Amino acid sequence: MFSSDENLFNFIVFFILVMAFPTFILCQFVTSSYGKHYTSADSGTTISPPIAWAFMESPTLWLTIIVFRLGKNYTNPLAFILISPYLFHYINRTIIYPLRLRSRSTKNNFPLYIAVTGFIFNLLNAYIQSRWVSHYANYEEDESFWVRFGIGLGLFGSGMLVNIWADGVLLGLKSQGGGYKIPRGGLFDYVSSPNYLGEIMEWLGWALMTWSWAGLAFFLYTCANLVPRAVLNHKWYVEKFGEDYPKNRKAVFPFLY
Repeated sequence: MFSSDENLFNFIVFFILVMAFPTFILCQFVTSSYGKHYTSADSGTTISPPIAWAFMESPTLWLTIIVFRLGKNYTNPLAFILISPYLFHYINRTIIYPLRLRSRSTKNNFPLYIAVTGFIFNLLNAYIQSRWVSHYANYEEDESFWVRFGIGLGLFGSGMLVNIWADGVLLGLKSQGGGYKIPRGGLFDYVSSPNYLGEIMEWLGWALMTWSWAGLAFFLYTCANLVPRAVLNHKWYVEKFGEDYPKNRKAVFPFLY
């Protein structure tokens, strides 16, 4: 079916781009049953959340390292610099976050099918991101590399800090016991899901840094997945806490949406 690596690469990029739109539509009506939206009725086989996160995010590390070493840019310092933010994010998401979650999660309430589908997506996405950076990017003729990298890295780094901070707030509330509480302070005063806002910022920054269809596909798919879930999170908070929930708080984008 694929006569060359380039055909495979282009097909996966196109596939993720095309799937962003139906994913966005589907997520308006179907809620992935994990976290605060977990229901045992439609979850099937479940596993421990820390194991689920480590498993489904793992291709972003081991496959990225394998693919990166096979690229023609493997010895180019710019390729190493460019892939570093991506790896920093996934070291946190694959190793550090599950370890933080482990001490606060005692139930096997993460659906196995979600972990498996996440694993498959990360296989595809890790391949195109690492293959672009290590093989198809043309660093010699990219005169605006450092400008885009600087702007994108600033956005990516800010988003990563927001993401890690928001995760910490939510994990801290969970460790207190007594069920769900209203998160407050910082960006939680403006949006219900600053962790998703931070992740969207990260991959917008990544799209700018890579200046590639692969980076754009990842950013758009991230939005297609996280924006509807942020809206559902917001509705869940409003329904659960009623009049106690801040009325001016938006779902994911401060003052807008």
